[in-house]
Amino acid sequence: MLKISNLSFLISLLFISLNLCAQEVEESSPKEVREFYVNSLVKIADPVLSNLAKGKLKESMPIERSPGAWDDRTHVTYLEAFGRTLSGIAPWLELGPDDTKEGKFREKYIELAQLAIDKATDPESADFMNFNKDRQPLVDAAFFAQGLLRAPKQLWEPLSETTKKNVIKALKSSRDIEPYYSNWLLFTGMIEAALLKFDGKADMVRLTYPINKHMEWYLGDGMYGDGPDFHWDYYNSFVIQPMLLDILKVMDEAGVGRKEDFKKVQQRAQRYASIQERLISPTGTYPPIGRSLAYRFGAFQSLSQVALWKNLSKEIAPSQVRSALYTMIKRQIKAKGTFDKEGWLQVGLVGHQNNIGEGYISTGSLYLCTEAFLVLGLSPDDEFWTSPSQPWTQKKIWGGENIPIDHAH
Repeated sequence: MLKISNLSFLISLLFISLNLCAQEVEESSPKEVREFYVNSLVKIADPVLSNLAKGKLKESMPIERSPGAWDDRTHVTYLEAFGRTLSGIAPWLELGPDDTKEGKFREKYIELAQLAIDKATDPESADFMNFNKDRQPLVDAAFFAQGLLRAPKQLWEPLSETTKKNVIKALKSSRDIEPYYSNWLLFTGMIEAALLKFDGKADMVRLTYPINKHMEWYLGDGMYGDGPDFHWDYYNSFVIQPMLLDILKVMDEAGVGRKEDFKKVQQRAQRYASIQERLISPTGTYPPIGRSLAYRFGAFQSLSQVALWKNLSKEIAPSQVRSALYTMIKRQIKAKGTFDKEGWLQVGLVGHQNNIGEGYISTGSLYLCTEAFLVLGLSPDDEFWTSPSQPWTQKKIWGGENIPIDHAH
């Protein structure tokens, strides 16, 4: 048995460790935190974009599956990896190249992304991707479309006319897939939004029906049902709120907007982002609730997008979101087993936990985690990246500070 003195010593070490973890944010300058975000995003995205740009993604990417995998996932995993990576990295790339170290870094990945788009949609390419066989490609055609919409200047306009035609053809081919009566409706809407923007026309039923249904499925206090039912998971952030925002933004810009719905969706996203900010503990953990936990910090896409759009609630300082996301991402990305020896993501929430993946999870699925980095679309001189670090809500309250009273919206 441990003596009381030894037990006290161990408890003291534990508290010292927790305090050091909590203090880490204050010890990192805003500039260092942005560098961490950039380096982390690139570490995740590089294997996907570098291999695909060379037409070697299918040759090089390992395919890890969970014990309950539905099939070998080879027909869907590559578009998952690419579409999700592009969606998450796009706002950062849209800043464009410049003469800074980061700007030159962006230039490299803009070029890789453009090449990757060509390889993924060229029928003659070894890495030509499946956009219409089985149901899963509808999901990742939508993430691919979302990436293009988030960076039109860097990821669409410079493409050759041949590549643009291939992209349009690939997106249209996904119309063969019937969506489930759930958040999946938004995948059809996102694809049609991209066709509206880049092809000048869209199937208006496919575009507007998902909006109509999700306005019906709103449950209150910033939460939508996943279909008619409420699900305790992170799909409001993985899919629902970000895609509603992006679809309605395209419609608004095209003059076919639903201005009142767009306003409501932004207000609801603001409230949901406030809830997400409150979910992050003082040490960067969050509740492991619901399915698709292998998407890791992609669960906080909505908070990152609302910060990117500068739509945070007035009681939340941008720098406290920066600090909260930084602490959370760092905790997970540094966990042993997050990456394999070649730098590919492995299934897990904290490190390598293969059994946490559902039957639809494979290596490509994991790249939805890049969605947490949307805030990199804010310029390095934006207050989000320059203001002094601040504790986030849970860190304040568990540290004995006063915080604003929370209330439903």
